[in-house]
Amino acid sequence: MIQEEANISDILKKEIPGDEDIKFSLRPSRLAEYIGQNKVTETLKIAIEAALKRKESLDHILFNGPPGLGKTTLAHIIANEMGTRIITSSGPALEKGGDLMGILTHLEKGDILFIDEIHRIPKIVEEFLYPAMEDFAVDFIFDKGAHARTHRYRLEPFTLIGATTRAGLLSSPLRERFGITRDLDFYDENDLTKIVKRSASILEVPIDDEGAFEIARRSRGTPRVANRLLKRVRDYAQVRAHGKITKNVAIDALLLEGIDEQGIGETDRKVLKTIIINYKGGPVGIEAIASTLQIEADVLIDVVEPYLLKTGFIIRTPQGRKATEIAYSHLGISFNKNLGLFADNDRKRK
Repeated sequence: MIQEEANISDILKKEIPGDEDIKFSLRPSRLAEYIGQNKVTETLKIAIEAALKRKESLDHILFNGPPGLGKTTLAHIIANEMGTRIITSSGPALEKGGDLMGILTHLEKGDILFIDEIHRIPKIVEEFLYPAMEDFAVDFIFDKGAHARTHRYRLEPFTLIGATTRAGLLSSPLRERFGITRDLDFYDENDLTKIVKRSASILEVPIDDEGAFEIARRSRGTPRVANRLLKRVRDYAQVRAHGKITKNVAIDALLLEGIDEQGIGETDRKVLKTIIINYKGGPVGIEAIASTLQIEADVLIDVVEPYLLKTGFIIRTPQGRKATEIAYSHLGISFNKNLGLFADNDRKRK
């Protein structure tokens, strides 16, 4: 038991970000610093202010959206605004009911438990969350068979914040236990430009408006990508352009990274070419694309596909993914809407 207590304490220490981690992070720490997602932040401001006035914990919150849009950042901001600790974990890390029980029983009043990829929690673990979320209690079962006994352990009131890239994979009982559910969408170029300029200021990198905009418009509508590209352009500017980021410096640096003017990178091009060349434009199933490229299907679904769908490079049909005329044009491949028909006729003649 003593060893178990020590292990749980170690886990909690690792999952609570320290001051040094926050100091060197590009993430905002307050809602006032957060850029974009205005409807989401307004909802959170009201909920936080109301909870603080009542001296209660927030309702449980579920954030849904593609990777890199700020779900984790918002969870940490909420903890800062509420003046509470945040304990983080992820769906795949909670393999057994005991993993979750150990965390839940160590929560203090008002703590926030953040579970990333919550849709990947095993069903048997998920069931422990139901009484914890509704009644702030967990049930321990002692012995087995006719001698089985149940003991209900009361938890301190806490807030569960779940983050998911695929809300459709959450079970209805779990989804319905969240009091606040919000979808995060891709950012527009203006908000991304502000984010790039803010991050450049933190990194102490000189950048002009055109340089910031050039990085923003190639960032796939995603702050995480914007910050990653900014760091690569910063490196290029320091070595090749006397340290300052301008429009031309950003263009040259991002072309070297394989990122074109619409934010399409090497992996995107491989996916599009696979659909167009290997599968004659589609439709083709995501598993077939993943197998051809030797990339995990989940990576394509969560990371690559959302942006290609949003920008109209591909469409999803009941039969699978299809490349659009926009994709053909972008890759410089001639588009023939009758290509599939011709291919079928060729097969029939053979």
